[in-house]
Amino acid sequence: MTKTISVKELAKKIVNREETLILDVRNTDEFNNWKIEGEKVRAINKPYFNLLDGIDPIKGTLKKDQEIIVVCAKGGSSEMIGDMLSDAGFTTVYSLKDGMKAWSEYLEPVKIADLNDGGSLHQFVRLGKGCLSYFIQSNGEAAIVDTARMTDIYKQFAEEQGVQIKHVMDTHLHADHISGGRKLAEEVGGTYYLPPKDAADATFSYTPLEEGNDIMVGNTAIKIQPIYSPGHTIGSTSFIIDGKYLLTGDNLFVRSIGRPDLAGLAEDWVEDLRHTLYNRYKELSDDLIVLPAHYSFAEELGEGGKVLARLGDLYQKNAGLQVDDEQKFRKMVTENLPPQPNAYEDIRKINMGKLSPDQEEQKEMEIGPNRCAIEG
Repeated sequence: MTKTISVKELAKKIVNREETLILDVRNTDEFNNWKIEGEKVRAINKPYFNLLDGIDPIKGTLKKDQEIIVVCAKGGSSEMIGDMLSDAGFTTVYSLKDGMKAWSEYLEPVKIADLNDGGSLHQFVRLGKGCLSYFIQSNGEAAIVDTARMTDIYKQFAEEQGVQIKHVMDTHLHADHISGGRKLAEEVGGTYYLPPKDAADATFSYTPLEEGNDIMVGNTAIKIQPIYSPGHTIGSTSFIIDGKYLLTGDNLFVRSIGRPDLAGLAEDWVEDLRHTLYNRYKELSDDLIVLPAHYSFAEELGEGGKVLARLGDLYQKNAGLQVDDEQKFRKMVTENLPPQPNAYEDIRKINMGKLSPDQEEQKEMEIGPNRCAIEG
């Protein structure tokens, strides 16, 4: 029997930048669309149906004494191929337990920094989808930004930290993944916040996120300042945390910028996006640390799995911030865009409260990369 490796164990390898060899036995089109990535990850694709008669097609590319992690969609085919490799004398073979379906859901908590008065800021990295959420805690209270659908991890983390989740907020109405914000707020008795301009069609009650209405975590110890910053959506709202960190949602990433087309209004929103990136953020301190809601490239994963950059550095290095000509910028963000996220229209409707698919349907809808960036 092939040994299994959990998604948590694999995540640790990737964020610790360990040499990792993946044998992905899904169909090639599935592999090309979405795969496990990391700075020290080498991924080989060989569809399992090409190996049913034996592993000869891959013998020449693998060494018998190296660690091999076999991956498929749900964990069944990878176990079968793993057994074949083990029978052929490969000594260290693992099957990824529950496959890419589990990989899509795993969240890795990464500490970003200590904050004032004993507080802390953590980034939850969804390695299988490139989504990032944030856990801010101080004096027994916590706030969470851009919560993933899997809410148990946040509740478990809060319990470990000895804090109560009081505030849950989304930077915008997401189109690439199902927000767990409203659900989590209901589960813990917290307040759910949403930008009102993104919530015009919402079927539920919420507390509006508005600039000037700061949110205090832990008896005023940590301040969260909403900054209205439309572009990716008409309601997109950024946050300045503790005066040091800028949560940019899907407007600005480490190596790219957000796309304005996921509500079908790219031509209408492109000027908002440009103003936010070239004016609104430019007015802020260069020393703010940008913490985005997504990443698209394995190279964006820094030490320990952190995804961040200094704002001033992005104005020097991020290609999306170097386009001075307005027409060239408009063309960049409205033409030749990458494919839109899987099921994004239905995901938007779920996040408005208009659809309520069951858990299995929700999992299937989220399979695949996030594709919220211009250079995805």
